[in-house]
Parts: sequence; C-alpha cells; structure tokens
Amino acid sequence: MKKSPPHILLINPWIHDFAAYDVWAKPLGLLSLAAILRMHGFPVSYVDCQDRFHPLSGNADAPVTRNGRGPYLKTPLPKPDGLAHIQRTYCRYGILPEWLEQDVKALPKPDLILVTSLMTYWYPGVFETIRAVKRIYPDVPVVLGGIYATLCHEHARAFSGADIVLSGPGETRVFEVIRQLTGFETPLQFDPDDLDTYPYPAFDLQRKIAYIPLLTSLGCPFDCAYCASKILQPRRMTMSPDRVVAEIGYWQDRFGTENFAFYDDALLVAPENHAIPMFEKIVASGRKFKFHTPNAVHIRAITPRIARLMRAAGVETLRLGLETVEFDKRDMDRKVKEAEFTRAVVHLLDAGFKKEQVGAYLLVGLPGQDIASVERSIDIVKACGITPILAYYTPIPKTQMWDAARTASPYDLASDPIFTNNAIMPCRRTGFDWAELARLKQRVKS
Repeated sequence: MKKSPPHILLINPWIHDFAAYDVWAKPLGLLSLAAILRMHGFPVSYVDCQDRFHPLSGNADAPVTRNGRGPYLKTPLPKPDGLAHIQRTYCRYGILPEWLEQDVKALPKPDLILVTSLMTYWYPGVFETIRAVKRIYPDVPVVLGGIYATLCHEHARAFSGADIVLSGPGETRVFEVIRQLTGFETPLQFDPDDLDTYPYPAFDLQRKIAYIPLLTSLGCPFDCAYCASKILQPRRMTMSPDRVVAEIGYWQDRFGTENFAFYDDALLVAPENHAIPMFEKIVASGRKFKFHTPNAVHIRAITPRIARLMRAAGVETLRLGLETVEFDKRDMDRKVKEAEFTRAVVHLLDAGFKKEQVGAYLLVGLPGQDIASVERSIDIVKACGITPILAYYTPIPKTQMWDAARTASPYDLASDPIFTNNAIMPCRRTGFDWAELARLKQRVKS
C-alpha cells in the first residue's frame, strides 16, 4: 500500500465549438473535487485550459470586468466530420497547446490525472486535452468524469483515451479509483449526505477570481423532457442557509468578490426551507453582493415576498425557466401555467426589478417546433415587460425528448455527440439558417 497520498493533477479541458464565452462558466465540480482531495491530505495541482488570464495571453494584468465575464482566447480549427457545411468558424477556446505543455511540465509529476467534461458536443476538446497530457506522461493514469462522461459513457470509454471513465457524481467514487490505481486508502472526512460538511470549492486554484459560482442545493424535483438534471444528480440535497451565507462572506473577505452565480437547478424549490431563510440571512448580514441565476429559477415559486427578498439581497440578473408560452401544449414540462408566469413577472417588477435584469429563457430548435411559436413567445414575454432570452435546444441522450430529437434531426444524433451541438440547430429538419436566427434575434431587440 502506498504510504503517502498520491499527487493528483486536475485539468479543466479545452472547448471546441463554433462559439464559446465565459458567461458564469467555471468547472465547479472539478474545483469542489480538488477541495475534497485537499481535505483528505492529497497534494493537488490544477491546470485550466480555458484560463482567460494566462501569463502568456497578454491578458494576465487586465482588470476583471464589472461582472467578471469575458471572451476566451480562440484558435480556428478544422470543422469536425459531418459539419463542414456549417457556415461558421470552428475554434479551440482556451490557452495554446504549448502553454498547456509548459504548465504541466512546470508542476510536480502527478500520480493520477483527473479531467472533467461538460457539454456532450465539447468532447473533441476533452480528447485533445487527454492526448496532450498522455504525450507528456504516458505512464500516468487519466480518469475522465463530468457531464459528457456520464451522458455519453460508452462513447467516452471507446474514444476518449482515458484509462477510466466515471459516470455520475464523483465525490466518493474518486476515492475508489485512487485506491484502485495507487493503492492508497483514506477514510472520508465529510458526510456525502450533508452538504454542510463539504469543504469550500478550491477557487483559490484559479489565477484570478472574477466571480464565484455557488451551489446551494443539488438535484431537481422536476423531470422535464429536455433536461438531464435527474440523470446527472438523482438526489435532492440542500445546504443550510447559515452555511451558504458563511461561504459567501468567506469569498468576499478573502478575495473581495462581488459577483456570485447560483448554479442550482432548483434554487426556489421549497423556498420556506431554503431560499427564504437564505436570502433573509444575506440581507441581515448587511453586506453588498451581486447575485446572478444563469440556470434559471422556477417561476411558480415567485411570490411578492420572495421577489422583494431577492431584490434586497442583491440579485442583479434573474433568469426564469419559461421555455415557451404555448401553455396549452406544454407536454415537455409542467413547471408553470400562464397565470403563474404573468403573476410572477408582476411581483418582480413591483419589487423593483428592471426589464433588463429579468429574462425569460425561451427554447429554440425543439423537435417539430414551429418558428412562429417562438416569435409569439418573444412577443408575449416582451409585452409582459421583461426580456426574452433565446436558449438553443441541445438534444441530450437518456432524456425523455431524446427519441423525438433523433426522429426530427437530419443528423444521426446517436452516432456521434458532435451532432447534438445547439449551435447547428440539430433538430431543424432543413438545417441551420443564419437568416432565420438573425430575424429571431432582431425580434428580441426591437
């Protein structure tokens, strides 16, 4: 048995896509895993292939923007097989390959390398990352986890080049893999069933703290046809409001962080037990924060009290999970009715939220979707006094809508996750149409 904890290198891989931008996009799962490993005495290193502030980028000393977001460095690449007809530029988003090699070689040689994965169709960037580290350390095992590894598990096992591919949450399974690959064992220092016992994510491993993602709960009680939340996180767990407020204060005290993005899939579910006391404690702290909800909140839960609390706590950008205003045809979810939507918007506006702060996500590119219905949805959302936010549909394996997506798509979705890229509108039978997309965007702005 190995007597000292093995050194573990964690890597956030490149993105390969037609478009990518740092909009509240940080590898929270990977950095949480890094913190858990450190809690157990493992020496860890971290390399971020998406690092916007890399010393060689010329952007290292650039001030963080008002909300912390910004563009990645991008390098044009050949388009993947089957997508040569797409009239957009395909790129690697992130640092240059030679920078990755320099960064990895500058670190102690690891005993194990962990690579995460996000969007299913971003897997080419994951594969390139694995190839790059395998060239440097061909004898070091590489373990792949994350969203793509879970939803496209067999594809990842067959083609990624990783030695082991993990499916599902890895907070405890990583210790099984470490034991399997290195022989080192250690008892758990946290309770997997109690989020309050988890360490704060290792955001200090980032080069700059532009903003902090928050995950105050896991899972979602809904089972929407287009969503993979229940597959990725079957259990519903919540963090105590006191723990949430303590963590927010910790990051602000340590790094002066102003902006925080909730990553919760169900932030406002059962609000009496979670969101209400949490926001009340944030207000009572007297601190000034700016909160953002990129994953959207459930509309049905928004009452005058919750709207006022969110406003008082510092929620600056609020996204609503609307998806469509075709309320009589909502066979893809049962989250909201028309009266609930209009009532929630009134509560938010009455609480002082501005049109620019509140956006309603509208899914575009659903199987069999009529573009006229999207246009109606845009008009109705605007008439309510808030902002429509177009969200392009990504077909996700194992979801209820997957079979309908495969039937509707001109691509063979099951053959390759690359064809699930929402940037190509994969379920539009006649293919991607720039003019149509431009008309929708103009309708939102007009």
